[in-house]
Amino acid sequence: MAARRNRRGRRRNRGRFGFLYKLLSFLLIFAAILVGCVVFFRVDTVVVSGQSRYTEEEIIAAAGVKQGDNLFRLNKIQMGADIVRSLPYVDEAAISRKFPDTLLICVTETSAVAAIQSGGEYWLLDARGKLLERGDASLAEGKALIQGLTPLAPAVGTLLAVAAEEQDKLDQLTALLSAIRAEEMTGSLTGFIDLTTANKIRFGYGADLTVVFPMNADFTSKTYALKCTLLKMDEEGVARTGTLDLTYGEDQAHLLPERWLPDQTLVIQPAEPAPEASPEQGDTNQE
Repeated sequence: MAARRNRRGRRRNRGRFGFLYKLLSFLLIFAAILVGCVVFFRVDTVVVSGQSRYTEEEIIAAAGVKQGDNLFRLNKIQMGADIVRSLPYVDEAAISRKFPDTLLICVTETSAVAAIQSGGEYWLLDARGKLLERGDASLAEGKALIQGLTPLAPAVGTLLAVAAEEQDKLDQLTALLSAIRAEEMTGSLTGFIDLTTANKIRFGYGADLTVVFPMNADFTSKTYALKCTLLKMDEEGVARTGTLDLTYGEDQAHLLPERWLPDQTLVIQPAEPAPEASPEQGDTNQE
């Protein structure tokens, strides 16, 4: 009986020591891997892609990465945010690792589509309302100047902010700009984007045309209707002059001979419908 108890005791001891041995082995292996990561996986090469406005050096500096930094200790999300905050014309920055020693930075740049005035200065902004640059009147040359919004504490790299009573108009503006950008028509925005009335948005398009959209519209649909109408006008030899009004619903467009401009108020007279455009048609010459 005593011998049997001793054998059972020895088996229990072996079991306990076996567990401790496995735990110690796991900890030693984990420590070795951790040391290897710290010692060997260090930044030797940084590859930047997608940029045109900024140099590789500027983007790397904005990311805050240096040669010899440990790849595992880098906060990719924070680095991307630092790049976007420091370099206004960067819209997105994606960071990834390529082992054993390479960091990849892929940036997506944005572009100015309009301008706004505040306190004697002019600010360029993109389709999301991000303020990209500030300067004098020469900075806004060739850009549509936004009217009807008053910026609050504008700062380069931040989104345009306005008072609460103007927030809905700002939301409509960014929705309009995003729809126009999606159709690759931003290059034809000229002169002004007028938000001074409660129910309409008016903007210059090309050299001699003013376009009118209803406020709170489906701007994706309206912009596509505009694109189709312009193509049909070109096909039929109708000049792009006057006021093209798309506030009639059903994506109907009416062309007025007089051009509405921000410094004048026109009496809207009955207008002839613009040439009807097929839904399949698109404007290929807008930029």
